[in-house]
Amino acid sequence: MTEDQVNLVQQTFAKVAPISEQAAVIFYDRLFEVAPGVEAMFPSDMTEQRKKLMGTLAVVVNGLSNLSSVLPAASALAKRHVGYGARPEHYPVVGGALLWTLEKGLGDAWTPDVAAAWTAAYGTLSGYMISEAYGSAQAAE
Repeated sequence: MTEDQVNLVQQTFAKVAPISEQAAVIFYDRLFEVAPGVEAMFPSDMTEQRKKLMGTLAVVVNGLSNLSSVLPAASALAKRHVGYGARPEHYPVVGGALLWTLEKGLGDAWTPDVAAAWTAAYGTLSGYMISEAYGSAQAAE
């Protein structure tokens, strides 16, 4: 990721943060719409899960300028997700739901540059997490 991409992700996330609860609802609704099979991995009451999602996103976004600061937590998170039933093929689906949610939440502020920055951020982090949880061969697929 370039410094400009990091800045774009951080600036646009600051616009989503005030509506984080709504954004989390939109995200999970979209995720369960496009991948109904993953819904069973989540609790029936999603209140805490939505808070965790937005809290984790905030930590990651704020840590993008010093990526090594968030990698240990990302590694631990990836390994915990294996226990919940997450598989490498779920990561692109989650990424798609995240980008779709951001596009809806940001409206006109969702530009091609913003889309590219978020795609790079998610790709970097998800690739690392897949590698940590399943090994580097899975991350390359």
